[in-house]
Formats: sequence, structure tokens, C-alpha cells
Amino acid sequence: MVKEIRARFSQGKIEPLEEIDLVEGEEITITIRESVSSNKAKEALAKAAGAWKDTLDFDQYLRDLYDSRRQHSREIRL
Repeated sequence: MVKEIRARFSQGKIEPLEEIDLVEGEEITITIRESVSSNKAKEALAKAAGAWKDTLDFDQYLRDLYDSRRQHSREIRL
């Protein structure tokens, strides 16, 4: 059985934030997935900002894209 619950880590212990149906002493496996705080997300975005700068001539890319579309488009007959 797989069940996902919310918990908080406090003073070296994992404390469930909701009721769980377990037998005392039952062994379980815990997978930890950290919540991303808005500050961490902002920091990660700031670090990534500008990472692609100067790696692509975007104007040339658009010209190539539109040229490719013109070459492969069908003629419209009325």
C-alpha cells in the first residue's frame, strides 16, 4: 500500500501532520521530497537567468523557421 502524507521535521524527528493508520512498531519506508519555498525558487531562477545568453542568434533562428515554413507550406487554390 502506498500512502502520501504531510509531515514536519522538528528536533531530529519526523512528525506527521495528519492521522496515519499504522500498528505500533510497524516498519515503514519513508521517501523525502522537500517542499520548495518561494525564496528557494526565486534564488534558482535568479541563478539561471541569462544562462542561454549569446548561445543562439534568435533573429537568425526566426528567419530560418519562417523560411522553412514557407518551403513546406501548400499552395492555397481558390
